[in-house]
Amino acid sequence: MDAPNQGLPGNMTDVPVDTPASGDGVSMLSEAETEELKSELTKVEDEIATLRQVLVAKERHAAEIKRKLGLTPFTELKQNLSKSWQDVQASNAYKKTQATLSTAGNKTTSAISSVGSALSRTLGEIKESPTFKSFEESVGNLKAKVIGNENNSKGGYHTPTASSPSAEEKLPQDSAPF
Repeated sequence: MDAPNQGLPGNMTDVPVDTPASGDGVSMLSEAETEELKSELTKVEDEIATLRQVLVAKERHAAEIKRKLGLTPFTELKQNLSKSWQDVQASNAYKKTQATLSTAGNKTTSAISSVGSALSRTLGEIKESPTFKSFEESVGNLKAKVIGNENNSKGGYHTPTASSPSAEEKLPQDSAPF
């Protein structure tokens, strides 16, 4: 092996390799030791290349088996996500969080229910109060007067400011309860 980077992948050929002659403090090797190390390096590099070839062949074989089984990258991702989600649900942190949120939800529901009941009771009490009944009666009287005046103006009784509207200007009467 003449070049120190021979047998390495293309992107590693520009990585410098120190040699004993570079004077970096490594003890000087005899020519026999140098040849023995070069021979050993060649064997190791050949083994690495063989292992890479075996790995590529195994990966192809695995891909073929997956194809025959109908396992696509999408189904594998889906299975991985499903497994991960199951692992999360089985964790103590998830269980504690779920219990805490459940308790908080129950307390919130109870509080909202209590507020709703109290509000309903309060509105019922207001509706039954003498002040509200007096107000309701006053509004009813006012409505009766307004409707009465409207009927009077239709019956020929005109107020000084009332004018007789044409048929197109007449609006339909509101009969909705007040």
